[in-house]
Amino acid sequence: MTSVKIKARDLIVEVETTTDTWLRVENLANITINPSENVERADRTDFDSQGAYEEWIMQRGASMTLSGQDENDSSTGAAKPGRAQVETNAGEDKLGEDSIARYRFRHPRHTSWKIWEATTVLGEKGGDTNAISSWAATITKSGLTTTEAVE
Repeated sequence: MTSVKIKARDLIVEVETTTDTWLRVENLANITINPSENVERADRTDFDSQGAYEEWIMQRGASMTLSGQDENDSSTGAAKPGRAQVETNAGEDKLGEDSIARYRFRHPRHTSWKIWEATTVLGEKGGDTNAISSWAATITKSGLTTTEAVE
């Protein structure tokens, strides 16, 4: 078997709109997955550790940052469907249990999706004089990752 590097631009990120209906999040220029976000450690070091640090992981977490150029319909101002759903998920009325949405992601060579229940927070928009306005969102996993076969 040949080992092949994974191109970040090939990653697919989708957001759920209704049960089992998924939309691709469009026009992404950067996807960063941080598997150590919200990790909590317990220091187990004591005099019997003989000078060696000891720990347990007490909590695991993860986050994904999505970013790209802000784009919308020239006549209506509407965002593309996937982006619009991400923005809906980050709405200021999305509190408590309503703040949880589902996202899935994979590389085209993968045979299963990773699925997160997650919260959504929008990032900064804007740019300088000669820039195209930026768009960003942070997806923070809530609970355990599940998987689903690619159909």
